[in-house]
Amino acid sequence: MQHLHSSTREGDVENEATTQSGHNKMIYRSTVFGCRLISQLLLSGEIRPAMKSIYLLAIAAVLAIGRPAYGHHSGSIFDLESVATLQGKVSRYQWRNPHVYIYVEAADRTGRMVEWQVETDATPILSRSGWTASTLAVGDLITVRAYLDRNEQRHHALLVSLTKSDGVSLTSRSGRHESDVEATDISGIWDVLPGHPERLVVYGKLTNKGAAKLAEYTTADDPVADCVPYPSPGIFLLPYLNEIEFLDDRILIRNEFFNVDRTVYMDGRGHPENGERSNQGHSIGRWDGDILVIDTTLFTDHRIGNLRGLPSGDKKHVIEKYRLSDDRTKLLIDFTVEDPEYMAEPMTGSTVWEYAPNFEMLRFECDPEVASLYKFE
Repeated sequence: MQHLHSSTREGDVENEATTQSGHNKMIYRSTVFGCRLISQLLLSGEIRPAMKSIYLLAIAAVLAIGRPAYGHHSGSIFDLESVATLQGKVSRYQWRNPHVYIYVEAADRTGRMVEWQVETDATPILSRSGWTASTLAVGDLITVRAYLDRNEQRHHALLVSLTKSDGVSLTSRSGRHESDVEATDISGIWDVLPGHPERLVVYGKLTNKGAAKLAEYTTADDPVADCVPYPSPGIFLLPYLNEIEFLDDRILIRNEFFNVDRTVYMDGRGHPENGERSNQGHSIGRWDGDILVIDTTLFTDHRIGNLRGLPSGDKKHVIEKYRLSDDRTKLLIDFTVEDPEYMAEPMTGSTVWEYAPNFEMLRFECDPEVASLYKFE
């Protein structure tokens, strides 16, 4: 029997919003399948009454776009308050990037048989969670637990878990490395996924332009739909592997996502005057004791270069600090972002990478056809 039913949220996603007098900040902290977003906004006398609606819209926009993960469609698209069950047959299984899609013939909300499009993660994350290109075949009977698209005209859902007819159960993000090896330094392979649920970003006050841009953001604006990767800090917050390599005069930081490579020059040079701008910018580094400090400018404009629907401009400036944890199994990263066009005050944040020398980097290119599905064209 092929059917759909829904249940209340089972702790997979949390979304919280609060307002607190005396603060003018927006903070989000993520949880396992989603982002916990805590908004704190002071609508004080410093802000003209005419601008209050824009700031309120900005907060609403940030709340609306808390995602189950970077790279997914906006969390506002899905009903994250309940988990639905789809039972049916696999009609298509697309092992492609930036997302693997599973198509299932199952009943819709009215009982009519339709083809559901179930969105999952990229192939590296799924591979480390036990999936392969042959995990599913057309005609397989499966049970899917998922968050449904709020737009009932779209038979679209975000995977929570999948169970095959033989009882095998799979989720998108169960892959964890098992190693107690201590790192000798910050080089090597690092896994972002374990620390991804607790990454933290704190926004200061936005400019009027930033607040307005944030309020008008929609998923179709995401440059990933055109295979444009995220710049810092977004790129090192994504739940993929990163590899750090020391060379004579530079440090290379490689990310699985879209094969992004970052070069950090360590030879004492400064940023070039009127230098060429690029997606990842121009990075120079130095050691402050055991802490690697990376200074990056010369970014190209990006529609969500400051995360969560907030654009970045030509004055964006990022400082990152990398240091080993006391037990030498984690890399602790703090960052500050200045971008006066969109943020009146800097953004700050932190994340943690775990040392994963037993993992293999599974880098991938972006498939434009799959990426364009973000736009629902």
